[in-house]
Amino acid sequence: MWGRWDLNPGSPAPQAGILDQSSHPTPSITTSEHKTETRLRPQTEIKYKEQIDNTIARATAEGKAKNTIRNFRHRLIQLSRFSDLMNPEDVKQAIGYSKLSNASKCSYALAYEWFTKANGLTWQRPKYKWTLPTPIMPTTQQVERIISASTPKFSTIFKLMAEIGVEGEELHRTHRNQYDTTQGIISIKGLKGHDSGNYKLKPETAQLLREYMAKYPSEYPFPQPKVMSQMWREARTKATQIHNDPNLLKIPMKNLRNYSGAQFYLNYEKDTIGTMRHLRHKKLETTMHYLRAIVLDQEPEYISRTAKTIEEDMQLINAGFQYITERNGIKLYRKRK
Repeated sequence: MWGRWDLNPGSPAPQAGILDQSSHPTPSITTSEHKTETRLRPQTEIKYKEQIDNTIARATAEGKAKNTIRNFRHRLIQLSRFSDLMNPEDVKQAIGYSKLSNASKCSYALAYEWFTKANGLTWQRPKYKWTLPTPIMPTTQQVERIISASTPKFSTIFKLMAEIGVEGEELHRTHRNQYDTTQGIISIKGLKGHDSGNYKLKPETAQLLREYMAKYPSEYPFPQPKVMSQMWREARTKATQIHNDPNLLKIPMKNLRNYSGAQFYLNYEKDTIGTMRHLRHKKLETTMHYLRAIVLDQEPEYISRTAKTIEEDMQLINAGFQYITERNGIKLYRKRK
């Protein structure tokens, strides 16, 4: 098979470029045996196209995000150029011998794991050690500045994302029937390995969402993630100019999820398990990875409220306020900004 090396133990290992993640049609590959660079001709056919299509169909049916599905297809096509996809051991060696980073190797191995499940193959996914970078944890001021620079429509969307930690694709797939306008509860179906969950919105957010639903009456009222991201970038650029703060340009929309988790953790007495449920993580270690980016020694800022009746108590509790003390028959509550 052209463009193929004998990957049996002891044979020369393919060098950098073997699993080039770019979409360039003719990747450059150099072997340790041949020092001269060899350009592969463009491949006219995709090997195992039917089996790759089966994998994509299964990933789609199980709710994987569009970007994830695109990555699966790209990685499987790349693997098919340098290994026999129906031979798990051959694929394992092709990934292992490449000079990709361990993080990239993990992504190829994950894509192939889906291939094996969809096509009745047996293999044990290899593990490659790598460290996730520390997440960016934006401050409340940074988030508020960017949201305030967005349009009314996307201001509502971004406030919702910042409050409940929903991702763009999850929100895009949210049917209007998943929002109970009476109780202010929104149900989110998890993607990308997240659990599903229900969220009781703050009164102001609930009202904004009711107005949003009335203005945008389609069954799926939220735009595609790429549209949300584009509008976030435009708001971020505008906010940077208004406040002369170039650090705002470093905050991608996906970090609203990080911010939401951090706010929950700080507002609820550093409840790690509660934060895991809020972010709908399935593993506690995933939550801990995000929590390590939170700055805990900063002076917290609080909003204070008082209540005289049980009804007022309930309203404040539902809005996330915590009871502090009572004086002269008046109860004092507070929550972090």
